[in-house]
Amino acid sequence: MKIRNQITQLLGIKYPIIQGGMSWVSYWELVSKISNCGGLGLLAAGSMKSEILEENIVKCRENTSLPFGVNIPLLRGDASELIQVCLDCNVKIFFTAAGSPDKYIDLMKKNNSTVIHVVSSVKQGLKAQNAGCDAIVGEGVEAGGHNGKDEITTFCLIPQLVDELKIPVIAAGGIADGRGIAAAMSLGAQGVQIGTLFAATNESIAHMNYKNAICNSKDESTILTFKKIGMLRMLKNKLSEVIIQAEAEGASKEELLKIFGHKKEQAGILNGDTENGIMEAGQISGMIKEIKPAEVVFKKLLTEFDEVIDKLQTIK
Repeated sequence: MKIRNQITQLLGIKYPIIQGGMSWVSYWELVSKISNCGGLGLLAAGSMKSEILEENIVKCRENTSLPFGVNIPLLRGDASELIQVCLDCNVKIFFTAAGSPDKYIDLMKKNNSTVIHVVSSVKQGLKAQNAGCDAIVGEGVEAGGHNGKDEITTFCLIPQLVDELKIPVIAAGGIADGRGIAAAMSLGAQGVQIGTLFAATNESIAHMNYKNAICNSKDESTILTFKKIGMLRMLKNKLSEVIIQAEAEGASKEELLKIFGHKKEQAGILNGDTENGIMEAGQISGMIKEIKPAEVVFKKLLTEFDEVIDKLQTIK
C-alpha cells in the first residue's frame, strides 16, 4: 500500500488506516501496536476517567514514538476535562463523536492540534467542516456501536460526503479487509477507520467471551437497537431480544433507558457477560473468524489491499 494523501500527511502516518477508539477495547496495548504498524491508534476516552486517560497516554508514549490520538465522545459531562488532560499531555490528534464539535473546537485546537469528527450524514459533515474540523469520519450504519438515525450505509454516505465537503473524508462501517479499504478509496475516501476487526485481536483489552462472540458471528448476527434513544448496533443476545420486544410493544424512552441501564457495555465487552451485556459490533463480524495479534491483522490488510488493486489492474 503506497498511498500518500491528505490524511497520511495530516496525521503523520504511513498508511491511511485508523483503529477506532472503542470503549472497553482501545487502550494503550492496542493503540501503540497499531501506531507502530504505521497506522493511527486511538485511545477510547469514552470508557476512561481523566486519570486513566492520562495513564494510557503515558503508556502509549512509552511504547511508540509514532503518532496516536484520542477519541472523545463530546456528550460526556466531563468532555472538557478529558480534552484538557490531552492538551496537558501534548496530544496532537483528537477524534470526536456523539455531539457537536462547535463547543469544544477552540479548546481542542490549542497546541496546533488536529480535530476529526465522526458524522453519519452530509448535514453533520458540513457542520463539522464549518466548525473548523480538519477532516471527518463518515460512519455508515453497518458500524458497531452508536449509529445515525437516518441509517445511511457507508457505500451511500461516503461519495455524498466527498462531493459536498472540501475537507478529507475517512470511511468507517463495514470494513474488515483489503477489499473494504479499496472500495472505500474508490468512493473517494482518503482513509479508513476500522473497529470490530481490531476489537477481536490479542491486544484488545476486551473479554475473551466478547472476542469469541465476534468470531462465532454470521452475517445476520448483529441488530440495531434503541432506535428511540440513540441507535446502537450490537451482537444479538438475550438482552437484544428484550430490547426488540420492548420496542415492538411501544416502550417509552424512559422504559428503554431503564432497560439500557448502567454499565451494560462494560458488562458485555469488558466483563464478558454475553447474554445480559451490550456487545457492540459491526455487521462485518461475520467475516472475522479468528483472534490474532494486531500486527498480523494489520499486515494482512496491506497485503489484501495490494492484491485487490493488482487484480483490478489486470482484469480483462
